[in-house]
Amino acid sequence: MIHTFAHPYMFLLLLVLALVLLRAWFKPSPALAVPSLRPFRMSCRSGRFRKMLPFLLYALGGVMIVLALAAPREGMEQIRRRAEGIDIIIAIDLSGSMRAIDVPPGYRTESQLSAALASGKVKDRIGTAKEEIAKFIQARPNDRIGLVAFAPMPYMVCPPTLDHPWLLANLARLESGVIGDATGIAGPITSAVQRLKDSDSKRRVIVLFTDGVNNVNAKVTPRQAAKLADTFNVTIYTVGIGSNNAVIRQDSMFGSGFVPVRDEFDGPLLRDIAGTTGGVYYHASDGDSMRLAMEQIDKLEKTSVEQNILVNWRELYPYLCCLAIGFLLCGLFLESTVFLIVP
Repeated sequence: MIHTFAHPYMFLLLLVLALVLLRAWFKPSPALAVPSLRPFRMSCRSGRFRKMLPFLLYALGGVMIVLALAAPREGMEQIRRRAEGIDIIIAIDLSGSMRAIDVPPGYRTESQLSAALASGKVKDRIGTAKEEIAKFIQARPNDRIGLVAFAPMPYMVCPPTLDHPWLLANLARLESGVIGDATGIAGPITSAVQRLKDSDSKRRVIVLFTDGVNNVNAKVTPRQAAKLADTFNVTIYTVGIGSNNAVIRQDSMFGSGFVPVRDEFDGPLLRDIAGTTGGVYYHASDGDSMRLAMEQIDKLEKTSVEQNILVNWRELYPYLCCLAIGFLLCGLFLESTVFLIVP
């Protein structure tokens, strides 16, 4: 709510009003020469009060007139925003190796790691990726975001959409290993470019997550797919997931245990893919580095927002005019009737 005056310079009239009121207060009253005041003593009782109350009413009326001339008004602010969003497709690796767990420093025994996994403090690679991707989606309400899952072949889980609750629901149901164990990096890139190339958005982005090397022989290589993306002005950010301290849970006839796994993602390839399109390559060795990578991508890809502020004004001067008329009429009525002063 905004309160202001359209013509504040009108307050200078208060100085003129003050001079007029001083002149009226100190102006001598008309007098009549009589031999004795005894007959008028009863009528002149409380003469100062009789003069003061109408005077105050006239003064208040004058002040209300000046305030009305200053045009006070009350405004209700309305903000209209127009966001020019970015079209983004997130490509996430669902190969079996995404079930691996990158063990953070400080966990030395299997019991400690098992307890951390049970409490949710530590997640496997797919769980960590899904958590940070969900935060990324929630932070960008004005962008159309899609989702591609891949292993040997890409699968369009959700086309670019502004219906982010539906997108998040599709993200939540993804599990590693359900569409194969191999990793084909060219497929999700070409699939995402196919979706983005006809977009009317000024900015088109792919964010690719993988923890494996490209081991699928396809007609298009990952580097060729990156050049195709660059042809259609699609920027690719790549995130290589994995560390030298990773394990995977395995069940056997002797029970469940953790088996060490090697860090296998192809960092140079992911760096080349990102560099070809003007993007950036990130290495996510654990949950914290994954979060930092997503925060950096979020900062690099800003949505432009135009904001217009409109104010609906309600003029208040009619109420002040009514008050001024009321004060002046009351003063005139009292001065002419109840407080009539006899010379």
